[in-house]
Amino acid sequence: MGARSQLDVGVSAAVTPALLSALPSGIRLRRLRCPPQTAVRVEFWIAPPYAEDVKMTLPRLRGLRVIQSVLAGVDWLLPLAPPGVIVCDARGVHTMATAEWVLTAILASLKYFPLYGDIQRDAAWKRRGESDARFRTLFPEAPPCYPPVRLEELRGKSVLIVGYGAIGAEIERLLAPFRTRILRVARRARPGIWPATQLRRLLPLADVVILTVPLTPETRQLLGAPELARLRRGALLVNAARGSVVDTDALVAELRQGRIRAALDVTDPEPLPADHPLWRAPNVLITPHIAASSPEFMVRAMRFAAAQLRRYLQSAPLHNVVSGAY
Repeated sequence: MGARSQLDVGVSAAVTPALLSALPSGIRLRRLRCPPQTAVRVEFWIAPPYAEDVKMTLPRLRGLRVIQSVLAGVDWLLPLAPPGVIVCDARGVHTMATAEWVLTAILASLKYFPLYGDIQRDAAWKRRGESDARFRTLFPEAPPCYPPVRLEELRGKSVLIVGYGAIGAEIERLLAPFRTRILRVARRARPGIWPATQLRRLLPLADVVILTVPLTPETRQLLGAPELARLRRGALLVNAARGSVVDTDALVAELRQGRIRAALDVTDPEPLPADHPLWRAPNVLITPHIAASSPEFMVRAMRFAAAQLRRYLQSAPLHNVVSGAY
């Protein structure tokens, strides 16, 4: 097939001109305010990362054939896409930032940084004795230590990565210097990777469980009360996937018992209401869904969108086309 010309491409007006320079020639760029004041023809839409912006903009678009997300997760976008419109995710764009967040969350939790942050704000040096008490709550059968426990080490721990794709592989690479034992789970078995059907058997083997799965009907509440109960005492659950992958009420119950701990970038519900008990549960570190939000996020996203546009102009197959629920 021959090359196309003057393809109508929509992009948020909030995207800076410097980022637009990556887009190829042969397109007619439509910079869209939210919501657009009038109907506008857009065949290929680089959708904004916010659900409300998408909801307000979609009804004004005409001739839409492709929605290119700038996010890896499009579970929220799929129900909004009109029938027959191709949806592509941005898998790979967030790999580095998310993997770094996971490593940071693990280390911050094992080094008791949330506790020491509280101590700093209180200017109460003597409170550091709480670290040993926290350790004893998590590990009541641990032998006495002299001096008292102030933190834990990551080195040598068993780490279970649930959702072993690009992000999972990058997490493993970052963990390599700590000589952890890696257990890998994906939807289907591959060499060195367990299938999802083996998850419940593997949970008790891990000191750290990392969630990087997409949200699908199969992964919604993947970890409910029965699965959380299988985690070994003192295990750390790290959720960089979607809040709904975990049963929040069951997680709060486990945290209140002092049996496990968690580091969460995502929650259910989200945003997490100010009065939600998860905020005040013991042994939990929460960040407000920011793991992928580095200055490089939109740089990588627009480069990927530009590559997708070049494929589309040449009638070549698009990458990361989402079919079904994933």
